[in-house]
Order: sequence, then C-alpha cells, then structure tokens
Amino acid sequence: MRHVHIHVAGIVQGVGMRPFVYREAMAHGICGWVLNAGDGVHIEAHAPADALDTFVAALSEHAPAAARVEHVEVVDLAVNGWDAANEQGFRIVASQDQTAHTTLVSPDIATCDDCLRELFDPADRRYHYPFINCTNCGPRFTIIRSLPYDRAATSMDCFPMCPKCAAEYADPLDRRFHAQPDACFDCGPHITWREAEGDMELEGSGATPAVGSTRETSDAIIDRCVELLASGGIVAIKGLGGFHLACNAANEQAVVELRRRKRRSNKPLAVMVRSLADTERLCHVDDAERGLLTGSIRPIVLLRRRAVGEGDSPDALTLAPSVAHVLPELGVMLPYTPLQHLLLAAAEARGMYALVMTSGNLSEEPIETDDDLAWEHLVAAGIADALLGNDRAILSRYDDSVVRTVGGVVMPVRRARGYAPRPLPLPALDAVAPCVLACGPQQKATIALTREGTNGEATCFVSQHIGDVENGGTFDAWNAARTRLEDLFDLAPAALACDLHPSYLSSQWAREQARKCNLPLVEVQHHHAHIASVMAEAIVADQLTTDARVLGIAFDGTGAGTDGTIWGGEFLVASLGGFERAAYLRTWALPGGAASVRDARRNAFALLSELGLLEHPGAERLLGGLDEQTRSVTATMIERGINSPRTSSMGRLFDVAAAILGICGQATYEGEPAIELEAAAWRALGGKTVRLDGNHAGVFTSADDSPILDPQPLIEALLNGIEAGAPADRLALGFHIAITHATTHIASEICAREGLDTVALSGGVFMNRLLLQLLTRELKSAGLTVLVPHTVPVNDGCIAYGQAAVASARLAQIASQ
Repeated sequence: MRHVHIHVAGIVQGVGMRPFVYREAMAHGICGWVLNAGDGVHIEAHAPADALDTFVAALSEHAPAAARVEHVEVVDLAVNGWDAANEQGFRIVASQDQTAHTTLVSPDIATCDDCLRELFDPADRRYHYPFINCTNCGPRFTIIRSLPYDRAATSMDCFPMCPKCAAEYADPLDRRFHAQPDACFDCGPHITWREAEGDMELEGSGATPAVGSTRETSDAIIDRCVELLASGGIVAIKGLGGFHLACNAANEQAVVELRRRKRRSNKPLAVMVRSLADTERLCHVDDAERGLLTGSIRPIVLLRRRAVGEGDSPDALTLAPSVAHVLPELGVMLPYTPLQHLLLAAAEARGMYALVMTSGNLSEEPIETDDDLAWEHLVAAGIADALLGNDRAILSRYDDSVVRTVGGVVMPVRRARGYAPRPLPLPALDAVAPCVLACGPQQKATIALTREGTNGEATCFVSQHIGDVENGGTFDAWNAARTRLEDLFDLAPAALACDLHPSYLSSQWAREQARKCNLPLVEVQHHHAHIASVMAEAIVADQLTTDARVLGIAFDGTGAGTDGTIWGGEFLVASLGGFERAAYLRTWALPGGAASVRDARRNAFALLSELGLLEHPGAERLLGGLDEQTRSVTATMIERGINSPRTSSMGRLFDVAAAILGICGQATYEGEPAIELEAAAWRALGGKTVRLDGNHAGVFTSADDSPILDPQPLIEALLNGIEAGAPADRLALGFHIAITHATTHIASEICAREGLDTVALSGGVFMNRLLLQLLTRELKSAGLTVLVPHTVPVNDGCIAYGQAAVASARLAQIASQ
C-alpha cells in the first residue's frame, strides 16, 4: 500500500477536475480526498501501488477537455499516517485558501452539446433556460471573484441552489457535480427586458425591467426581442463578458442606423449565425476555420466571403451591403451562450439567419458590462431601442476574440474571451527574473504580468484586449484589468516595463509608479517589443535558442523611435534583450501628425511634395480632392517643420497609396485606407498583374551604410499607371508585389551580411493577409526561415508580451552578473 499527496497544477479549476478525480478514484479503488486550493488541486490517496500509478497517470492523460494539466507532483507519506476510518471511500472536501494563488482559471466555455440538447428538449426541466450549464461549459473567468474557484467566490453567490440543483451538485455521477454556476428557473439568474418605449404586455420600460423568472416570461422576452430586431430595431444584449449591440444583418436600414448611432461609419461589423451550415452559405470555410467556429471558445473568425450563387451554394445568404461593405473578409461567429442559441433559433423562425453582434459601446469606449450603466449609456443615450439584460453580474470585462487562418495556421487578431488570461510561457533564462508588469502600448492595449518559476522558467499572464488607452474610460478599464490579474493570482510586480513613447498614458503611469515605489523600469522600443514577442514564442517552441539573433521586420503605423522620429518600416537585427536598426523606410514629414493619419490625402500630399511629384499628371485627382487652403496650410507646415514629425511608417505608406489611387482618402477607423487597398488588390488578383515601370524595389544606401527602402520609384510608377489609365485595383496589387520585392531584397542583403537565416515578421501591416502570404513565400524562396506569431496577435496586441520578454531577459542578465 502507498499513501501519497498529489498536487495537480495548471488550468484545473472550473473545468470539472474534482468530479473527474472522484470518478477516477472510485474506478481505481482509491481511498482519500480531493480539494481545491489557491495553487491548484490537492489529493490525498491511499491504495495499492499499481492502482495509484494508474490513477496518477490518468490525471493528466484523461483530464477533462477544458483542463490543462501542467504539473503533477506526487509525494509519499507515511503509510501509518493514514486514518483507517477513511479507507472505505473517496470524497470531495471543502476548498482551502491557505496556499499561494498560483492556480490557473479556465476562460469561459461555450455551451456544450449535452446542455444544448437539454436546452431544446421540452421534457427537460431546463428547457429554454438561458443560463443552462454544467462542469463542461458555461461562464468561468467572467464570474470569478477570487480563488479557489467555488460558488461563494463567484457572482453566483447570491443565487442559493434549489433542492434539485443542490442534489445534482452533490451527486458524483451527475454532469453538474460541483458545477459552480449550476442553476435553473427556480433558483438561478433570469433575463430582464427594458425598452425605451415600453411594451405594455411585458411591462418592461424605463427603470423597471420585465423579468423572465419563469419559462413563459423568459420566452416572451426572447420573442419580443426578436420581434423588435425583425422590425429593424437595435437591441443591447448582455453576454458573458459584456453587452452586444444587435440588429438584423440583412436589413440595410437597420445596419446603417446602428452605424450612425454607434458612430462607426465604415468599420466592418461581425455577424452571428445559428449553424455551420449557415456560415458556409455566407463564406468559404476550411477545416481549421470549421474547428474554430464549432469549438469550445467560439471566437469571431475572419472568413473569405462567398458571392451570391457561387460554387456549391446557390442559396448563399444575403447580408446588408453595409455590414462589411466591399471587403473580402467577413467576421462570423456561432452562438456560445444558451441565450444566444435561443435568440438565433427564434430569429430563424422569423426568417432572420444572421444578426449583427458588435460590441456594446460607443466607438473607442470600453464595452458595457453593468445593466444600469448599459441602460444609461446605450438605451437612454439613444444607441439601442431596448436592453436584454440579466441579474448575474459580470466581474471581468471581455470582448469577443477575433482570429483568422493564414496558410492553414491560426493567427489571433484580438485575444480576449476564451483565450485570456490563459498564461503564455516565457523563455527559460539563466537567472530568474522578478515579477514584471508590462504596461503595453496605447492602441489595442493589453497588459502582461510574469510569474517567477523554478530553473529560470516563467509564465506570462497577458490580459484580454482592452482597447485604445486614449481617454479616462479606457484607462480605467486598463487599471481594472491590471488590478484584477494582480489580485486574483497574487502577483506583486517587482519591476515595470513600458513603451518608449513619452505620451502614452500607460507609459506615464509606469514611470510615475516606478519613481514612487522605487522599482526598476525597463523602457522597450515599440518595434523591438513586436519582434521580441515572436522570438519569445519561437524560443519556447524550440525554434530558436535564447541567445539567438534574427532579422526582425516590423511594419506598422506608429512607434516612437530612438532617434526622435516615428518609426514603422523597420528592419532590426534583434536578440531578446536588444536590437540594432539595420534598415528602414525612407522618412518623410507627417503634417499634423494624427491629422495626417486620419486624412491620408494630407499624408500623400506631404510625401509627393518631398519626392518632387506634386506636378505629376497622375497626382491631379489627389490634389483636386484637397481644397486650396488645405494644400497651402499643409505645404507651409512641411516647409517650416510645424507639427510635422518625420516618419518611416510602412502603414502610412500604404495609406499614401490608397489615397493616390483614389481607393480611400480618409480613415473613419484605424487602418481603413490600407484595408481598402488590400481589398482592391484581392479584386485584381484574378486578372493580369500590371507591370510597374522602373526599379520599384527602390533601395539605396544611407550615410551610415544602412539600406533604405526608397518609395520614390514605386510612387512614381503608381502615378504613371494612373496617367496611363490603369485600373486602380491592378495598381494596388502591383504596389503589394513591389513592397514584397523591396522587402525581400533588403532582408536578403542584411541576412547575408549578418550571417542570419531567420526572419521574424510582426506589426499591424502584416494584418494584411495578401502581403503576409506574398512576403512569406518570397523570403522562404530566398532560403530564409520565417517566423510569425501564433499565440498573440501580429498587431499591437502582442506588445505587452514582447515587453515582458525583453524586460525579463534584461533583468535576468543583470541578476546573473
């Protein structure tokens, strides 16, 4: 006989681990107990040695699907220390909070097939219950208040279980054994309904909501919601991590009105459909995308749109043109909560097969999570016509995650619900670095906190997507995410990392906090953080060594450079701890800074002015779109250097091309001109590619022998094409090909000179699927290995992780000296 203590670490709470352990123990004849603690799951077991060995192996080999067992530690105890009175069984004992909070919490999990069957089974007592769940699905991180994960530590603590639910909760053979959010109509949360102009039958208007406390009243609320959507209304609907704004995706008038109210004129909107079959009526779906759509996370998946009547789907669904305009991709997700399943089923019965489901907020503001505030900010403010809420509090704000596949490989676009805060590994270093708080960027902000490990190992908790930290509301959300991670996982930062930029709110906070608390501060250049995020991921995957150097190509819109200019077209010879700028895009003045980002025509005017191409006949259309005063003021700003920072931004060069070609001259959302330029290039891809005249690679050497990508030959070739009457779409495709050639030429030259064979790609410009595919192919053809991120986004959503990796490397180096 052996008597052992077993510690199981990883994502082992909120995933049915204790019920699983109980069942395995009973199957193997194990006596003892299991409990949750702050650092994971603890088991004391007493059994014959062979039975214990089999039991321990099963803990990792057959763990619940949502679990992630990272470590199983077995320690032998004295056999005579076992209380014989307990030898007859195995039990789940009360959780303890006497250990460090090092365990991991499961993200929220989409409704499982078993619960879905019960949801639509008229004979089931939870028929049409909008909050049905079990140990295999339902809310987790968005309802947890503290560790260990027990009902009393969640927002379900105010819903005492009825006798039937309590019996399920206590039955080891039941699927809801120790399911913390377990509930039903009799004892659990209920949906609520309020309309700006109240429906008299439901009595839900103003501050007094109608409550779906019974199946009949709950169904009536859902029917009324769908009725309002079918008539062209807009409804704020509470989800797991915040509110959505919903409307009928086939109703052009409703979509246009939603855009007007939300102040989101052109940015594409995501849609939710009921089934995979409906998704395939809208878009092309490959196997990887199919798995993402139907898996346990259910993010928004960016899919290639299907033309009406195309291929094998003559009954393709028709969406309102304003959902995604002419873009080749569409963001699609399937229902992931019981309420969403009920809504989509009711919508289908009324002939609605797709709903717009966009974040419930004004543009650039945090997503709403509180019912009363959502009523004030969304309904009373005139954005939504009604609010479908509930009385279960959301404790963590989470947007929907967004992903795409490129070449069959999954790449995150926005890492949030379902993925965060699942920790990411950091490279094992020679010395253990302290806990680092990486404060992230300004746009697409996240934060990251590292946890010290043994043998130089560390993990990194990267928060959910927070948004653009440019105002008080989003900075409050940034602070809330920070304190949430620190408190929940007992993380006390001993060092800080931030962006070099002097004006970012998160960087200003970090500098002040470092001064006030006397903490080390590591300021990380923006594009080095981009490349470091790719390197850290590759080192963990054994694709690179910890001391490796790579050529990092960081193409994005904005990042503070070490020379006082705005970088964004960078070739960096980088290690994890440092970098050298090896080449860059030729700089030009950006009059008005952010004003030229919003108005790409001003940006194009500035570059044409600098290149001496304003008189080119191909520039007439661009100049004609700017009034005389704007041209005069812009020219004066450039000439006198008034608020005209110099930039090497590849993102801004894509904006220039879009403006010159007349594809998009003004950005109503971030990256719009470049996104429209890519869409134009995709349209041309099926036709003959226009040949650009001259040396469109455009490379020359600067005074310090650094290669510079000179856009002049390329811009001049675009203007020649315009003058010759070439279609804008073909010129857009030619622009992508030229950038690919130029980038490959410079990369090959630097790698040959520096003895490098690996290129890491990062930055928001590589959100451009066409450019990423073209450049990856060309670099590989040149004999180079290409790395792109797969666990964090290629855009600024990777910056906090990259900052954490750089800071840890530098601090570990200092510690080892």
